[in-house]
Amino acid sequence: MANLTLVVDDDILLRARKRALDQGTSVNAVVRSYLEQYAGEHNRPAAMRQFLDAAARVRRRSSRPFTRDELHER
Repeated sequence: MANLTLVVDDDILLRARKRALDQGTSVNAVVRSYLEQYAGEHNRPAAMRQFLDAAARVRRRSSRPFTRDELHER
């Protein structure tokens, strides 16, 4: 695992530490979680599973293909 040095305003870091403490975590854990999500590594399998589940539900409900207008309806 790599180390990362960040430069953050003192007030922001203090508020982040207080909020993390209130949530029972650390600023380090919050930043790590954010970077995992930002990089797309953490949620990719879950997001794909959710998409496939939603697609399967829609397919089960529909006995016919959608029309072009239905697909592009806003």
